[in-house]
Parts: sequence; structure tokens; C-alpha cells
Amino acid sequence: LYSLGAENSRVLKVPEQSQAIVIYTGWERHALVGSDIRLSCSFFSWRWTSEDVTFSWTYRPDGSRDAISIFHYTGGAAYVDNKGPFRDRLEFVGNPGRRDGSILLKNLELSDNGTFTCDAKNPPDIVGRPSSVRLLVFEKVPIQAGVITGAIIGVVLGLLVLIVVIYYLMRFLVARRVFSLSVRSVPGLWPAALCQSGFCQGLELKPEPIPGMDTCVAKLA
Repeated sequence: LYSLGAENSRVLKVPEQSQAIVIYTGWERHALVGSDIRLSCSFFSWRWTSEDVTFSWTYRPDGSRDAISIFHYTGGAAYVDNKGPFRDRLEFVGNPGRRDGSILLKNLELSDNGTFTCDAKNPPDIVGRPSSVRLLVFEKVPIQAGVITGAIIGVVLGLLVLIVVIYYLMRFLVARRVFSLSVRSVPGLWPAALCQSGFCQGLELKPEPIPGMDTCVAKLA
């Protein structure tokens, strides 16, 4: 009985318990006609990346209820739908070993507007909600986007100018304070310093010798 129980313990294997997987994509992407754009997809799983990891992308055009499969990665190989709208314009640029299932869409067209959904599996973690990203393609930069970009640049430049002004103002105030303290520390020196700085204009200067020092005292005319 003991040998039978030991043999059964070697044969029986408890299956690994599946845990949830969390998938991430962007929320919304903007691009211009004729440009390329990368749609990122990654996932979080408590387990090491499995050799059987898979990525799948589907596309639902704006105004349509049906989604079509455009890409699938499994078994270490990438498969692009050879009949869909991206058959010659889609490239896999991800790194499955780093849990990256990103794709690159080339030479975008206005008809490419729609929702792209990524699904990932990291066996035995296969339970998770697919993540979607909306793609908006424009012929030129939208006015609203241009205004927002210009406002951000203006605010940043304004802050930089303000920082520079405050910096030089603080330097001036500190230098003025140091100069004032240094002049007051020597008796009879501050009137001469004021005269040399041009503050005696319009005043009658009356020389008053001070022992060990030649200076002048400003007196109202």
C-alpha cells in the first residue's frame, strides 16, 4: 500500500491555479494622415512571463458594431491578417518577453479612425478584461489641439521668464544689502560712496576733513 501511494503521489499533479491578468493600453491617440503610430499594449501578471504568452488585436471602425481581428501573436510567431484594412500597413514591434505586445500602424488614412482592442494571455493566467484605445486620424493638426499646445508652451515660457526675473531681483537686493552694511561699518564712508554713485547731483558739497580719511558731506543748496 505504501509503494502504491508513493507511486500515485508521483503521478498525480495539482494544476496551477489561474490568477487575474491586467491589460494596459492608451486611452486615445491622435495622428495625421500619412504618418505612423505605435499602439502600445502590456499586461501585469503575478507569474513569470510564460513561453505560451499570446497577444491579440481587434479593430472596430467608427460607425460599426462589428470588430475584426487584425493581429495575433502565439507560439513565438506573429500573424497579421492578410485580408483586412491593415494587411500591408501593420508591423509587430513588441517584445513578448517583456510583456509588450505593441503594434505599429503605417501610412494612416482617415478611414482608420476607430477602436483598437488588445487582449493578452499569460498561461495559466488567462482571465482578464481586454483594453481598448481610440485612434483619431486628422488631415492637419486640430485647432483645439494647436491652441492647447500653444497655451502650454506660453505658460512654460512665462514661468521661465518669471524665474529669471526673480533670480536677478534677489541678486540685486542681496548685493544692495551687503553694500549698505559694508558702508555703514566705516564711519563717514557712506556720504562719499553716495557722491561717487551720483546721488549728490543738485547738492552743494562741503568738504569736511575726517582724520585719516578724505570725504565730503552733502548739504542742501
